[in-house]
Amino acid sequence: MAKKETTEVNNDKNQKPLKVKKNNSANTMLQYTARDYGQEYIMKRKMIRAIVIAIFLAIALIVFVALYIDQSRRVQETYRTQYQKAIEDVVYDLDDYGTAEGDYELRYRMIVGDMSNVNEFAFLLEDFEDEQKSINSLYTCFLKYPQQMQEKIEDVKKVLENIMNASNKNSYEEIDKFVDTINLKGY
Repeated sequence: MAKKETTEVNNDKNQKPLKVKKNNSANTMLQYTARDYGQEYIMKRKMIRAIVIAIFLAIALIVFVALYIDQSRRVQETYRTQYQKAIEDVVYDLDDYGTAEGDYELRYRMIVGDMSNVNEFAFLLEDFEDEQKSINSLYTCFLKYPQQMQEKIEDVKKVLENIMNASNKNSYEEIDKFVDTINLKGY
């Protein structure tokens, strides 16, 4: 008698699936290929899920970048406002120094303190490098050369009023010209 090969359908989930042989029945072949298509379907679902998550993360990143840019713009506006207010305080102190009747040392210290605020806010502003250098050199003159600066209070006041009112690059060039008038080897 010839040995007849029979294929059994593997209905038990714990057993390994039957290997595909040429003499397997159509029913077994259908079960085997259905299993492959099922895994392909699962992988497609996982890829689609990963793509959707990546799209949501990209959108969230764009939103957070936009919020960061908006917030940094608001902060820069606040710094500019505080910078202008600090210049106003210095101009007020310079005017007060000119009309004062005594205690010039205290008033000069107030000018130096307010000028320090102007200097600090100038360094917080973006795209303000040349202006920062001008403001810093004026502040340095107030610190290092108090006798010369006390004699030129009105000139400093005019320069700072121009900066406060005009807010253009030429006003900062006036600061550089004023600083050049200071004798840097003196007091």
